[in-house]
Amino acid sequence: MSSLFLDLHSGISGDMFLGAMIDLGIDPHKLETELRRLEVGGWHLHIGRERRGGMAGTRLEVHLEAEHTPHGHAHPHEHGHEHSHHAAEPAHGCHASPGHGHEHARTFSDIRALIQASPLSDWVRQKAVSVFERVAQAEGRIHGRPAESVHFHEVGAVDSIVDIVGGCLALEMLGRPRVLASRVVEGTGSVRCAHGRLPLPAPATLEILAARGVALEQCDEPHELVTPTGAALLAEFAESFGPLPALRPERIGYGLGHRENVTRPNVLRAILCETTATPSHDWETDTIAVLETNLDDVRSEILGGLVEKALADGALDVFHTPIQMKKSRPGVLVTVLCRPEEADRFAELLLLETTAFGVRRTTAERRKLRREIARVATPLGEVEVKLGRLDGRLVQAAPEFESCRKVALERGVPLREVYDAALRALETPSTER
Repeated sequence: MSSLFLDLHSGISGDMFLGAMIDLGIDPHKLETELRRLEVGGWHLHIGRERRGGMAGTRLEVHLEAEHTPHGHAHPHEHGHEHSHHAAEPAHGCHASPGHGHEHARTFSDIRALIQASPLSDWVRQKAVSVFERVAQAEGRIHGRPAESVHFHEVGAVDSIVDIVGGCLALEMLGRPRVLASRVVEGTGSVRCAHGRLPLPAPATLEILAARGVALEQCDEPHELVTPTGAALLAEFAESFGPLPALRPERIGYGLGHRENVTRPNVLRAILCETTATPSHDWETDTIAVLETNLDDVRSEILGGLVEKALADGALDVFHTPIQMKKSRPGVLVTVLCRPEEADRFAELLLLETTAFGVRRTTAERRKLRREIARVATPLGEVEVKLGRLDGRLVQAAPEFESCRKVALERGVPLREVYDAALRALETPSTER
């Protein structure tokens, strides 16, 4: 399986990412043709070879046509990376507005509907919506409004749609590699906002990375290096952040920003690699947050209530394990697995619903079988079963509890009999379809 390593020494923006993908060998004409399948007009791509700090690479700009820009001027990216993508305000820092009355503005709901209605692949549509949702949720938190009501100014919306959907298309054209990244580096100084200047990182960038639990460090470059679109692409696709692992580089691409930086070349380096340490599999991957706390003074009823509430609120899993604590006291380790962007909410739940004084948070990578739900015929009725496949081969199969319980109640038989009947049906060759 191929891996894509992003070297973030000089940060990342949407246009730099697309430039790096083209430098890796993505066909720019095919990319633009696919982007034209969206019902969004008023833009065209400028792609060329340039140098930054003596390093050659690909510079991509999304130019907006006259009727979509103020005063009829073409609108290339600003601030050395990209235009203030989502801005109802005119510059970086506050990238969208939850308010009303903005002319030619699209809400996150509008953009999601536009992407979902496009003829692009299911994977590209799902990933593009997820990236946009990360931006909308960040803007909603900044402005104290629901993500659905966040407005994206027409100029910024077109710019962002091209960058975000284009980024997802580029990864699909590369074969959907695993995405790894170095540590995230941001510059120092400030960015211009509608209400004045704000310190870097820009509010939306910081919110997006914080929701994913990504560590961020600043360097002495006096400019913005990481834009909200770049942060959202990282938060959605990067599985880990650290040094280049044991990979064999095959191709290297360089995506250039607009300006010349002061302390480092304004370049995003993308390295397409083949994994050398482990075999390639078609499993699914994602990153989750792991929340833990040790308790030695909690009642069993409280634990039971916590498990029910956390699962009802959307936790991926909740469990508690007997442990021995200091002074040989018996206790329990409570663990909550959740999506990274929901970690703070579930940490708060642990602190409020238990006797915990603190909660530990880590992130973990998951490898998951490709799953599907099938129905098998049994003498007692049809039962849903969950199938897990690896490299196209069926390796796990399990009857679904709710389906088995429903059949057991309808037929007036023990639940165990329905399970056994479903397991026998799973042994037939017809399940392997």
